[in-house]
Amino acid sequence: MPFLSRELVIESSSALSNGRIDRCVQVLAGGSRSHVTGLFDHDCVSLNGHVETNPGRTLNIGDQVQVRFEEHRRYAPRRRPQQQQHRGFSIVFEDRHIVVVEKSADLLTVPTDGREPHTLLYRVNEHVKHEGRGRGAFVVHRLDRGVSGLLMFGKTKEDARLMQNQFRQRKPERQYDAVVAGIVGPDSGEFRSFLATGKNLTRYSTDDEEDGQLAVTHYQVVERLPDTTHLTVQLETGRRNQIRVHFAEAQHPVLGDNRYRPDLWKEIPWAHKRFALHASTLGFTHPISGEPMRFSSPLPAEITNFMKFSKRLDKVIRKDLRVPRADAAKASAKDRKKKRR
Repeated sequence: MPFLSRELVIESSSALSNGRIDRCVQVLAGGSRSHVTGLFDHDCVSLNGHVETNPGRTLNIGDQVQVRFEEHRRYAPRRRPQQQQHRGFSIVFEDRHIVVVEKSADLLTVPTDGREPHTLLYRVNEHVKHEGRGRGAFVVHRLDRGVSGLLMFGKTKEDARLMQNQFRQRKPERQYDAVVAGIVGPDSGEFRSFLATGKNLTRYSTDDEEDGQLAVTHYQVVERLPDTTHLTVQLETGRRNQIRVHFAEAQHPVLGDNRYRPDLWKEIPWAHKRFALHASTLGFTHPISGEPMRFSSPLPAEITNFMKFSKRLDKVIRKDLRVPRADAAKASAKDRKKKRR
């Protein structure tokens, strides 16, 4: 079957300038949106002499787009091997304005000074552009690397700005599940301090309002386990490392946290390279429709398995240490005789 080759150079007067490359491909090759996506997936599209696989790529003046394809063949979309690999997130909700995702613990939300390329922001941005559902992804809030769970992005700068305003006004509901070292005494409580930044970006509490940012954390005990406590944590403010710092300063660091008081949990059998901290609930008002929205995420397997293991281990230890009643009675009688002597 003969191949057709069509190309176009983007000129300053072109309506395609600053537009998406898939619109240009549709002009050159025709066909449905699905067919155009298939052309990208089968490496039929080139941009400036190099194969282009991202339908959402923005075109600039002077760019040369070429499409080479079989004339009467329908190119169906297909998942590329790199798309099948672990992306580090899953889509929980998506519309024209926002996208809510569940992040894996091993992924950075945004690049640091090290300029890491494959952050959550980069991957969600690629998803939005590749699927043709928006201009990109714009940061609203963040989760630390080592923390899993729910967070959201805007699909335009304006959508993100509207949501950031909600967060500044402390309107969204943000609840985390945490497993911390030690037995937390009160069934519920609050931490309130000003968080400042020290050397190596380490955070700490201070009484100086001018040196730190107000940080307020509320918590409730879910279950007291052997040597650890499972808590739900509600953020009133959202400062960097807030939960980790507050609990570490209370002598109850989050398991897996090697920055804040790791000495207090090193004897606990937490074997994972992540924190025992999960963003489990996210609630907010939709920035455009005004509709209240609330999403929940189940605890990851690392946390649930640890709690099950901890309970089983406790039962075994208690069983091994249990003294039969008859033996206990004999021991008690001997003690009484010794005292009489």
